[in-house]
Amino acid sequence: MEQALEIIGTLVGLLYLWLEYRASIYLWIAGIVMPAIYLFVYYEAGLYADFGINVYYLCAALYGWTMWKYGGFVRKKILRKKAEESGKEEELPITRMPLRHLLPLTVIFAVTFVLIAWILIRFTDSTVPWLDSFTTAMSIIGMWMLARKYVEQWWAWIVVDAVSAGLYVYKGLDFTAGLYAFYTIIAIFGYFKWKRMISEL
Repeated sequence: MEQALEIIGTLVGLLYLWLEYRASIYLWIAGIVMPAIYLFVYYEAGLYADFGINVYYLCAALYGWTMWKYGGFVRKKILRKKAEESGKEEELPITRMPLRHLLPLTVIFAVTFVLIAWILIRFTDSTVPWLDSFTTAMSIIGMWMLARKYVEQWWAWIVVDAVSAGLYVYKGLDFTAGLYAFYTIIAIFGYFKWKRMISEL
């Protein structure tokens, strides 16, 4: 059963990746289905931080859909102006992340990384607490950047995907490891594609 769910999750993950690469708002639908599947897979594999991050992914997918569809507080005026000019509703544009976010995100990553590692070491039987917490903390940051449609979100996913591929090989999740290895390659191409598509503020 676990392997069947892993295969289904892998297929949904490929769909998610393709939609993300194209900057399609429909990636958020796959973004709801995929973590729902992986909740079972990661729990059975003893990857408790990955289990927890998928609860976050479910909530983040709803947030991401709302942000992409209606825009953030800062960019609502831009979207409204574009909508008026084109005569149709505009989605949130791809932009670069403002430098003011760099320090807060670094602090959030560091605190989350250490906190999750401590929880895993203290309260679970996780055999990979530091790697599991690293990918989880980095994923929280990457998901937030994706929801804001910042091009730099790809940097976070390149790191997460590469580390995760090795972690899943170690845990015997071969289909998922293959998916994340593929993610790493596509994330590199995704970064350059979004860079071409970028619309500066």
